[in-house]
Amino acid sequence: AMYSARAVRIPSLARAFANKPTVKPASPEFSSGPCKKRPGWTPEVIGRAAVGRSHRSKVGKAKLAEAIEETRRILEIPADYKIGIVPASDTGAIEMAMWSMLGARPVDVCYWESFGKGWMSDINSLNLKEVNEFKAGYGELPNLSETNPKNDIVFTFNGTTSGVRVPDTDWIAADREGITFNDATSAVFAMEVDWTKVDVTTYSWQKVLGGEGAHGMIVLSPKAVERLETFTPDRPLPKIFRMTKGGKLIEGIFKGATINTPSLVCVEDYLDSLRWADSVGGLKGLIGRSEANLKVLEDWVSKTKWASFLAKDEKTRSSTSVCLSLDLEADKIKKLVSMLDEEDVAYDIGAYRDAPPGLRIWCGATVDADDVAKLLPWIEWAYEEVA
Repeated sequence: AMYSARAVRIPSLARAFANKPTVKPASPEFSSGPCKKRPGWTPEVIGRAAVGRSHRSKVGKAKLAEAIEETRRILEIPADYKIGIVPASDTGAIEMAMWSMLGARPVDVCYWESFGKGWMSDINSLNLKEVNEFKAGYGELPNLSETNPKNDIVFTFNGTTSGVRVPDTDWIAADREGITFNDATSAVFAMEVDWTKVDVTTYSWQKVLGGEGAHGMIVLSPKAVERLETFTPDRPLPKIFRMTKGGKLIEGIFKGATINTPSLVCVEDYLDSLRWADSVGGLKGLIGRSEANLKVLEDWVSKTKWASFLAKDEKTRSSTSVCLSLDLEADKIKKLVSMLDEEDVAYDIGAYRDAPPGLRIWCGATVDADDVAKLLPWIEWAYEEVA
């Protein structure tokens, strides 16, 4: 009996070693935020930062203004839209917009994952007269065309925790009366945004461009500016949310005179990532890189019977925060994720804590398709091990 047990065990060990890949991704960073730095990044990048200088100094202001104007150029944002650098990442940007502008009209809130749901609960705390909910579960989208163009609309362009994006903005009326609030933090620089359909757009540096955390960006259409200048909310606004003074837009915020002190080290890093964006062909090049990463995963999923996309409809599949379901119990998925982490093959690829168990593999523009391809045999190996 002892020999037969051995005979069974040894081949299975041999199988495990035979199946264990030998080539690892050059970069194991697949986290969905903060995300992988651009290819070739080194800390020397921040050597050009205006450290030890005031952000109000000539050099400090010039760097902040450059960050704003380069953002406009690469994202192809219309000349009459305002762009500001604000505190507290994408969350700070979307919160300051909602607190400052909601309440003039009824609000339609669309959400299908945890961040959108968070905005919904914050909107509820504003005690507005009429709030309508358009929600769907993980993997799905609500019927966005049921929203009312007379109302303000709050939505997430790409659901970072479910890997479900809006396929387009055709559902937003060109002649809408309300304003649209577009949380695009894991979409901008990787997905086409029709600026004519969005009035408030927010994001942070640490997603598609692999910048640093803590700074938010807010992009306002002329319509959003008009709302700020004509509507006074019936609630006090903390200083870091205030974009107007005496009923007029504080123009300085949108020229680089930030509300509070930004990190000039982070600003330098963002400027570097914008220069890199140019080197890969600007917006088109960035979108192409992200879509190429998704394609590698799509080809693999189509021939892997135990893996599927959490996004039910192909048109709503995110090309950045790609969420996959595996035919495994939650504890085995956890084990698979930690095996890949221990092997230094993939870090931080477990599904978000509130999402269904699975994998979330960041495929934004800073990730190389070659690394996504090299990750897949390792996922197969770990799957065989834990299954």
